[in-house]
Amino acid sequence: MKESSIPKSVILRLPLYLRHLEELNQRGIPTVSSQVLGDELDLNPAQIRKDLAFFGDFGRKGIGYNVSFLTQNIQHILRLDESWDVALAGVGRLGMALCDYSKSRHRALTITHAFDANEEKVGMVVGDVTILSARTMSTVLRQSNIRIGVIAVPASAAQQVCEEMVDAGVTALLNFAPVLLKVPKHVHVRSADFTSELQSLAYYASGANSHSSSGKGTVHEKW
Repeated sequence: MKESSIPKSVILRLPLYLRHLEELNQRGIPTVSSQVLGDELDLNPAQIRKDLAFFGDFGRKGIGYNVSFLTQNIQHILRLDESWDVALAGVGRLGMALCDYSKSRHRALTITHAFDANEEKVGMVVGDVTILSARTMSTVLRQSNIRIGVIAVPASAAQQVCEEMVDAGVTALLNFAPVLLKVPKHVHVRSADFTSELQSLAYYASGANSHSSSGKGTVHEKW
């Protein structure tokens, strides 16, 4: 199946499945049904089966999914059976935390290059990453053939940084700046806006949704 025909929402759910399957692996659980997955992830089992069916037939009727086999397949689908170098722009408090997190996780995606416009930070080591000057970013990204970037700069600089990364060959971006980035069609952007998320949670924290007719006390967002 062509990648363009797979809904974006499906791709966004795959890491959720993968994380839970890895937990099951660690607990020594060999098989799991879509019903159990659905119960534990608060998702419709039919949705899980439909999502996985985009990529193949991984389950056996009456048995379910082999946890190890499905884990490996989702890793392959997400290209996580390869190693990906990630470039970070902006090494403030958030950027430093991201570098430390990347080092501790030992995953297929690792921040290997970090850039900052503050020349006083150049040469500092955070995690395993030496901070480089923002002035060298375009050249270094081209030379390193990096395709994934993280933007953790102030909103006023985000679009410029985004354009520099894209011009240097980056095709996938995780944006932490509170601004909507404009990118070419071939570039994929995911935004993590803490302020907006907290503002939306304030609505629920106030009890404003208590009039809901569902009768349930807790609202879980569905993908």
